[in-house]
Order: sequence, then C-alpha cells, then structure tokens
Amino acid sequence: MTLQTNRTVYRMALVLTALALLFFVSLLFGAGPVGWQDSLWLLTGHGEGLGEQVHFTLFELRLPRTLLAIIVGAGLGASGVVLQTVTRNTLAEPGLLGVSAGASFAIVMAIYWGASASALNLQAAMAGALAGCLLVLAASQVSGTRQDPVRLILAGAALSGLLLAISSVLLLLDQRTADEMRFWLIGALAGRPFEAVRFSGLVTLAGICVLLFRLPALSALSLGHAVAVGLGHRPWQVQLTALLVVALLVGAATAAAGPIAFIGLVAPFAARAWVGPDIRNSFWPSLLLGSCILLAADIISRLVVIPYELPVGVVTAFIGAPVLLAVVRRQRMPTL
Repeated sequence: MTLQTNRTVYRMALVLTALALLFFVSLLFGAGPVGWQDSLWLLTGHGEGLGEQVHFTLFELRLPRTLLAIIVGAGLGASGVVLQTVTRNTLAEPGLLGVSAGASFAIVMAIYWGASASALNLQAAMAGALAGCLLVLAASQVSGTRQDPVRLILAGAALSGLLLAISSVLLLLDQRTADEMRFWLIGALAGRPFEAVRFSGLVTLAGICVLLFRLPALSALSLGHAVAVGLGHRPWQVQLTALLVVALLVGAATAAAGPIAFIGLVAPFAARAWVGPDIRNSFWPSLLLGSCILLAADIISRLVVIPYELPVGVVTAFIGAPVLLAVVRRQRMPTL
C-alpha cells in the first residue's frame, strides 16, 4: 500500500470511529428528563427496573432521530459533492442553490392542497428538488457564471428567496398549513416514526448506489466536457443522471427532516481538504462527514437550551456560515 492509501484508510477509520461515538452519545443525551445514566444502564442490558419512560425515550425518540440524522446527513453530503462536480463549483450546495428550497416549496404546496405533513411527501419533494437542479444546471451554463462561482450562488439565493416568499404567503393564507409547517420549515429530526426512517434510508441507499457506478464519469466531467468526451463519456447524460439522483437524495432528506442547509457545503469542503478534489476519493468521506456533522448538530440542538430544543437547521447554519465565508474568500471575486 502506498503512503497516500495508508493515509486515506486511516482517515476513513477516524471518521467511522467519530460516527460511532456520536451515535452512542446521541442515544445517551437529550433534552428530556431521562438522563445519560439511565440510558447507559439500559444500553448495557440492565434496564429491568427503569420503567417504560426510559425505554420509550431511548428506542422510540432518540434512536429514530439518530438514524435519521445519519441518513439525511449522508444524502446531503453526497448531493453536495455531486453538485460541486457537475457545476465545477466548490460553492454549489443544495441549500445555497435553491434545490432544497424547491423541495420545500413543493411540500408546502402539497400540504396547502390537502396533503398531511406527517407523510413523507417524497414525490412532491423530488419534483421540487428536480426543478431546482435543472435551474442550477441552466444557471451554470450562462455566460460568465461558470467562471464566477459567486454569480451562481446569487442566482440560487434569488431562487430560494422567491420560493420562500411564495411559501410565506401560502402560510399566511392557510392556518392549517402554517400549523403543520411551522417547525418543519427550519429543519427538524424529532418526532419521525421508524417508517419514515426506513423509507428515507432505502431511497438514500438507492441513490448512493447509482452514484457509485457513475463516479468515474463524474470524475472525468470535473475536468471539462472535452476531456469527458475524449474519455468516452456523454457529459449531458452524466449531468442529467447525477441531477436526477441529487433530486432523489435531496427530496428524501427534505421530506423527512425539512430544509437543512450547509451540510452539502461543509462535508465536501472537509473531504477535499483531506483527500483532494477527485470525487472518486472524496465521495465516501463527504458522505460520512455529512452524517457526522448533522448528528453532532442534532446533539448540540438538544443540549444548548435544556429543557427545550433548537431546530437542527439553526445549528447547521451556525456551523456552515463560517465555512461558506472561508470558501468564498478562496474564490475569485468579481471586480468593479
């Protein structure tokens, strides 16, 4: 094994260890009355006399949200690194480019027309995410945008702002929609049943499997259309497949947990710093780091204002904003 391979294996082992540790911590701590001592006692097989509340809190509340954080984080991390490869832009991220906003808007519309927020509404979320993906691809082809990544982010911000404004009007007009969407719109992992976790996990797993088969083509595409064609790939076919899968992943994540921003930016940023820009090397680290970051943010959201909880989307915004500033400072800014 080469030195580079040894480093990659060591770093992957480190990330997996961190994820396992966060998983354990997530089961132990929460904002409710069940403390970590009781949770630890139950996990070690000594929970006979602890009562139903401890069992319910651990296995019906904390375990589903922990698994959902891992699934959603992995989907957003994978979506981020794929979007950045397709657009050849390190600022590309589902939350910043309007992809998550498209999925959220579609769910708001579905609930406004009579659907229930308790359902996943995956079809609506996928349709909205796909529309956002196609707009991102169209914007990336506009003259000047490809050379200036900040313009692409501004286009995404404009799209997100427009969809948010329309959603706000719908929430004002319909009290039922406002009641069902109030907490979900800023991202939340709590209160989701195992059925939602299982369904989101299957959809995310399917999307990741498709991307694994397309990693060589995506790596060639990151070098430019001419290089991709020279290597025997069809750039538009690769882009369309990638965006369809991104719509699937973002749609599943948004339907399950709401629009959670910055995971798709922070995870690929850290992965590239570790293993380099090639998506064949950075895909798995981005996926695992996305799970770690979202799970850590969820733990923080439970503990920072006990006995209440912060929406996890607020915590990820605090984590992602400094990273966004760091990435922007590395880009070539437009001159006046």
